[in-house]
Amino acid sequence: MFRTRTDRSLFAVLVLLLVSAVGVSACSAGTGDSTGGTGGARTAVLDDLNPEPLASPATPALPVTVRSFDGADVTITDASRIVTADRYGTLTETVFALGLGDNVVGRDIASEFPAAQDVPVVTPGGQSLNAEAILDLAPTVILTDTSIGPQAVQDQLRAASIPVVFFDPTRTLEGVPDQITAVANALGVPEQGRELAARTESEIAAARSRAPQGDDPLKIAFLYLRGTAITMIGGPGSGADSLIDALGAVDAGTASGITQQFAPITSEALIAAAPDVLLMMTGGLESIGGIEGLEKIPGVAQTPAGRNQRVVDMQDGVLLSFGPNTGRVLGALADAVYPTDNP
Repeated sequence: MFRTRTDRSLFAVLVLLLVSAVGVSACSAGTGDSTGGTGGARTAVLDDLNPEPLASPATPALPVTVRSFDGADVTITDASRIVTADRYGTLTETVFALGLGDNVVGRDIASEFPAAQDVPVVTPGGQSLNAEAILDLAPTVILTDTSIGPQAVQDQLRAASIPVVFFDPTRTLEGVPDQITAVANALGVPEQGRELAARTESEIAAARSRAPQGDDPLKIAFLYLRGTAITMIGGPGSGADSLIDALGAVDAGTASGITQQFAPITSEALIAAAPDVLLMMTGGLESIGGIEGLEKIPGVAQTPAGRNQRVVDMQDGVLLSFGPNTGRVLGALADAVYPTDNP
């Protein structure tokens, strides 16, 4: 079954939707250098959380038939009432950037950017679809993936003769362009999809160029925390590892030998990882009481990042969304990780 890979994905289980939108410019506290000397806690933020719509008008050319990620062929005849629902807010962000935001009548709770605020939420608990709420919206097409469910609800929506298109639930830097074009193709705006994918790739490339190149790259560890009950360090496939690589740094968890997407934090694991910088979601940092609480996590104080309090956090619903805003996200991270290189 197509759901199996996602069900095994700890990333999809861990990334909960605790989103609070902030519309401020990049800020910092403390001092730092590009090689990990002195430190300081910094928040990477975007000037504007809204995805920037394309200048070219988007007029869906329908009907179209596309191959859904679950293997089904789905025909879309009307894109006037779109419901977007995934764990990360990626699909809503993409539809708005394609210029079809006015057609979105239902969204997931992760889509917290200002332009979507008046759109009804169809995932009130964050991870589960509400069939009745969706049906009440009379959608003409539903865009979703297997990061949320339950599958019985998704099947129920299809049984109601509503086109339901599944997309790849994997979120990586390399997968951003294909995800954009897949959404655009399903909505009958392939030209806009190619334009948006090209724009996003260009922004990602520009953000990559802002990271310093050297023979002694920083080691960055991504920590996923929700109070003291959930304390995990990212490894290969966490999603954060591709961002870290794009920043010209080394994913400390992967380099230390972690083979899972996420592994429990232990003193031994963190000391072995020896990160120069800790990357976190803002909600996770707040859930343990900020920097003071972070220092109480076993092993943190024994790392270079812990000794220098070199921590970079970013809003939960933004950091790993991997949508059309990805280049801007990467640029904000570069400014926060390398503050003296990007004043």
